[in-house]
Amino acid sequence: MQKKILILTAGFGDGHNAAARNLRDAIELLDEDARTEVLDLFADSYGAFNAFARKAYLGCVQHAPRLWGGIYSLLENPLVEKQLGGFTRLQATLEKVLAETQPDCVVSTYPVYGHVLKKIYGDHERPFRFVTVVTDSISVNSAWFRAPSDYYCVANDETAEVLKKGGVPARQIKTLGFPVSPLFAHSNLAERSLPVGDEPRRVLYIINTGKKKVGKAIDRLLELDDVHLTITAGRDAELRAKLIERTRDQADRVKVLGWTNQIPELLMTHHLVISKAGGATVQEAIAARCPMIVNQVIPGQEEGNAELIWRNGLGAIGQKNREVAELVENAFADRASQWREWRKNLARVSRPDAAERIAELVLDEAELDVSGRKAVKLFDPAPERIMRPALPANGAGDQRQMLLCDFHIHSNYSDGKLSVPEIIDFYGEHGFDCICITDHLADPKRLIGKLSELANLTLGQEQVEEYFAVIERERQRAWRRYKMLVMTGIEFNKDGYTRKTSAHLLGIDLKSPIDASRDIPELIAEIHSQGGLAVASHPHIMKSEWGKNTLYFWENQEKYAPLLDAWEIANRNNIFNDVGLKRLPFIANSDFHKPKHIYSWKTLIYCEKDPEAIKDCVRRNEHIALTLYRDFTKSPQLQARHHFGSLTEAAPLPVDHLSLQAFTS
Repeated sequence: MQKKILILTAGFGDGHNAAARNLRDAIELLDEDARTEVLDLFADSYGAFNAFARKAYLGCVQHAPRLWGGIYSLLENPLVEKQLGGFTRLQATLEKVLAETQPDCVVSTYPVYGHVLKKIYGDHERPFRFVTVVTDSISVNSAWFRAPSDYYCVANDETAEVLKKGGVPARQIKTLGFPVSPLFAHSNLAERSLPVGDEPRRVLYIINTGKKKVGKAIDRLLELDDVHLTITAGRDAELRAKLIERTRDQADRVKVLGWTNQIPELLMTHHLVISKAGGATVQEAIAARCPMIVNQVIPGQEEGNAELIWRNGLGAIGQKNREVAELVENAFADRASQWREWRKNLARVSRPDAAERIAELVLDEAELDVSGRKAVKLFDPAPERIMRPALPANGAGDQRQMLLCDFHIHSNYSDGKLSVPEIIDFYGEHGFDCICITDHLADPKRLIGKLSELANLTLGQEQVEEYFAVIERERQRAWRRYKMLVMTGIEFNKDGYTRKTSAHLLGIDLKSPIDASRDIPELIAEIHSQGGLAVASHPHIMKSEWGKNTLYFWENQEKYAPLLDAWEIANRNNIFNDVGLKRLPFIANSDFHKPKHIYSWKTLIYCEKDPEAIKDCVRRNEHIALTLYRDFTKSPQLQARHHFGSLTEAAPLPVDHLSLQAFTS
């Protein structure tokens, strides 16, 4: 019987979400048939207020850490603790989710859910097993363990002792480590070269606070011989630009990154990391066996993380720039004796396979017979999307089907809101068959391109290889979990000063990076050499978030029509009838930047579920249709508009109109 596992998280600190995602990935690695759902029910229950509360929390942590420390300590008060189960709207949402999914095991990476479950079931037995994954170390708030749970998974022995002293029976405590990404478990950590002789000491500096003084901190670090710095500035484009300029004279020793989801890889390839004592960062550093210099400790849960580093000799704490530089220097002095000691201690406590160990526990618990468990229905991979029309088959062996596709999607590698993994889950849960992630890559020779990159609106030149690697990794997960095809793409930005000189070119299903500075015919030729599709992106007049239209391709049809594979006939809610009138080959895309953009024009292709078959249909402009994908949960009366046939065969749009059952979300 297929196991059904529900993982509950909340967006108050990234550690909770990271633990949930990593555990889900580990479960899917161990049991491909298991159905695992990760839900943030705070977001679902409280909407805009939750977003406000999250921003308030992050603002308090960053700008008033002592105030947050006081709030955190209040949760230890029994009177406050009793109120944790009183989230009425959250309770209602959770009850509905449990009724619909009827899971075999529920996992919580946030302490409030245990209290809400206690409120729902009282003294009655739950019809599922419940596992709590404690994401804090040592300074663990009692809110984590005052609500009943079948098991409490903790990261280390020190945290286990805290729970024992709090009254949790030892048999219910599982010291399995923090669920970091399964990537750590499958990397050869022991092979990292030692910083001896003249070899550069590779130091990773993760900037998340104290940005006003970070320039001076970097200056002090660069005074040290043989120190090479990799700096992550997140999404602060202004700070990144300033640091690039500040370190220009030492560019051979300094690499300044913007936002990146390659932190695991960076930790595994650097000798030392400097960062605040955030739960996820500390645990990932331990898993990577990368000694850590803690430069900030937020009162409350981070105090335990810092204590973990200090107590076990895994690094050091220095919250002043001068102290940090001295600690780095001392770490590598005397043939790196201090660094070697830290590495030895890290090897002793590191649990890079923690996610898989917790996953084994959860899967075992999901198998147990629970008294009173009801007959259950399976998680549906997605609601039924469409009542498909009768289509002619070419015999019993015909494998063609109607595929729902979106070939124009932006992640937070450029100006999108979601990460690549979040996009995979979002589109997979909405039942898509094939997507292509196409983040912006600007021409670095053009002024607008340079400004766009500095503003984090486009991929940075140094991020392109990482971008390809991340999508490739997620491509495999998307097929394993959702049977969804994922292609790697780029939207090449050739922005001029007028709309008639500006062009955006989609490269779909690329195998390797392409130099965005090439002229457009060269770009198209390189896309084709990789077996990809070259598509004119929003070629006609539209409402543009970029502030202007991109009409270069449209103004130069005679030159580019023979070179391009297709034209975007529809982009988000814009539909370009002129493309149909010109009888040009077409596709329709969402130009996705944030979740609501999924409700827009899409492409339907009738063919085998195979990348080459899909691309062949686009090239030949056969078996291509458009559909207007809408949120029918909000507007049940809407009908999907489905236009069959090629616009090269008939014009104007629409060609044929079929009323189908609504797409659902």
